Amino acid sequence: QVNTAMHEAKLMEECDELMEIIRQRKQVIAVKIKETKVMKLRKLAQQVANCRQCLERSTVLINQAEHILKENDHARFLQTARNVAERVAMATASSQVLIPDINFNDAFENFALDFSREKKLLEGLDYLTAPNPPSVREELCTASHDTITVHWISEDEFSVSSYELQYTIFTGQANFISLYNSMDSWMIVPNIKQNHYTVHGLQSGTRYIFLVKAINQAGSRNSEPARLKTNSQPFKLDPKMAHKKLKISNDGLQMEKDESSLKKSHTPERFSGTGCYGAAGNVFIDSGRWWWDPRPAQLLLSRRYAIGVAYKSAPKNEWIGKNSSSWVFSRCNNNFVVRHNNKEMLVEVHPQMKRLGVLLDYDNNALSFYDPANSLHLHTFEVSFILPVCPTFTIWNKSLMILSGLPAPDFIDYPEQ
Repeated sequence: QVNTAMHEAKLMEECDELMEIIRQRKQVIAVKIKETKVMKLRKLAQQVANCRQCLERSTVLINQAEHILKENDHARFLQTARNVAERVAMATASSQVLIPDINFNDAFENFALDFSREKKLLEGLDYLTAPNPPSVREELCTASHDTITVHWISEDEFSVSSYELQYTIFTGQANFISLYNSMDSWMIVPNIKQNHYTVHGLQSGTRYIFLVKAINQAGSRNSEPARLKTNSQPFKLDPKMAHKKLKISNDGLQMEKDESSLKKSHTPERFSGTGCYGAAGNVFIDSGRWWWDPRPAQLLLSRRYAIGVAYKSAPKNEWIGKNSSSWVFSRCNNNFVVRHNNKEMLVEVHPQMKRLGVLLDYDNNALSFYDPANSLHLHTFEVSFILPVCPTFTIWNKSLMILSGLPAPDFIDYPEQ
């Protein structure tokens, strides 16, 4: 009963306010009509006065003409008739004053009392309800290594006063359930007016959960959670660290054995192994989650290559993986091995392995190798990194291209799929 009385009182208050607005607007418009009436009557009164003057002049002129027509003296008639004829011509020319300025049939053409839109709005008066949950359009969302742009749609967009975007790092299904029940660890972006928003300052190569809340005066509803991820941070090959017999492409994404490039000077930063040719990326990684996709030319035909990471202090004159400062996945003829500190372990691979992917999760002390084409995990080094590491690549022949700045494949985060 209390709630009913409260809502009835609120209803009466709102309707009375609407009626008061209509009453006030009615008065304003009525005043405008009266003002227009006065203005138009003033114009008509002036025209009536002009017409009276014209009529009086015409009456005098007609009387004079009739008087002259009675003149029997031809000479006097001709003398005065010319003057009267000129005055008649002038009176005829000025007769346009009789045309009214105002259209009497549609005298208020500047007013249009069309309240059809307002009537429709008034007929639709009802309780305002909380908006329907919006829906995140994952196919429209985009990402870089540190941003994600979220797009969403709402069925009743016109009833939404604002949106609120909530997001947090996703670390697993159990983590999601606990996070969903407790919003303490979520970042919140309030008062969004459009149906998209770009979040900056995110971690590279990381998956996030996003929720969108549609809000109006009656309440709010959340979207279903969307799991979106940032790309890995891109990098290129560093020509200053490449072996003298390696040619680095202009875009820094490809290395190729080139015996003619001996003109390069040797520096301590360059790889200098005999028979093998090493290069490194132009980054030293000390945080985040990084994915890159090195592609030796004709992967199955390239008999020898080594791909991994190393500390800056790792020796440049020996194979990577032969010391305690580097970790690699390598092919040696028909064997695939992982190598660290001169210790090797055989790895079974798919007979048709065509790609190799590297995932470095520095914060979680893990370096993993994958076969992306076949969705296979090959090996993971668990390393307590103490220094920044650099991506390293070694070939014995052929060439190698790297693709970086891409998101890690979904099968890594969702192996059950």
